[in-house]
Amino acid sequence: MDVNIRKAVVQDMPQVLDLIRELAVFEREPDAVEITISDLQNDGFGKHPAFECFVAEVDGKVEGIALVYNRYSTWKGRVLHLEDLIVSQKMRGSGLGSALLDEVVRYGSQLGVKRICWEVLDWNEPAIGFYQKKGADVKRDWDVVHLNEIGIKNYLDTLDDARI
Repeated sequence: MDVNIRKAVVQDMPQVLDLIRELAVFEREPDAVEITISDLQNDGFGKHPAFECFVAEVDGKVEGIALVYNRYSTWKGRVLHLEDLIVSQKMRGSGLGSALLDEVVRYGSQLGVKRICWEVLDWNEPAIGFYQKKGADVKRDWDVVHLNEIGIKNYLDTLDDARI
């Protein structure tokens, strides 16, 4: 098995999207992925890339990804956010996840970040165990908060109504 961990290129985005969709199925939300190949290409490789992506290529095929972007903590300063670390189902347990996480940590260190953070579903015990074994602190007392596109619109509508 020939494994290569490298920065993604624009031509990898169809395979990256396939892995994102595979993750959505695993996370029991198969219809939740709205992003397109074009979105990934434009957002990751334009003038102001919104993310950096690393791929795990096995025998010429992308079998894993780690997608990260910069954040800022009011307590710590520069932070790197790991949006997703995905390994294809057939390659789980092969070491690709470790290799991708290693690359993310190296990258974060090179950037001089004070923290690397990510979320994990509370029922995904294999992933939680994996991260804890790597030394990560899984914050069980924090809840993730999202305001989706409809929520944003409704929020703004309430503000507009209040001004009248």
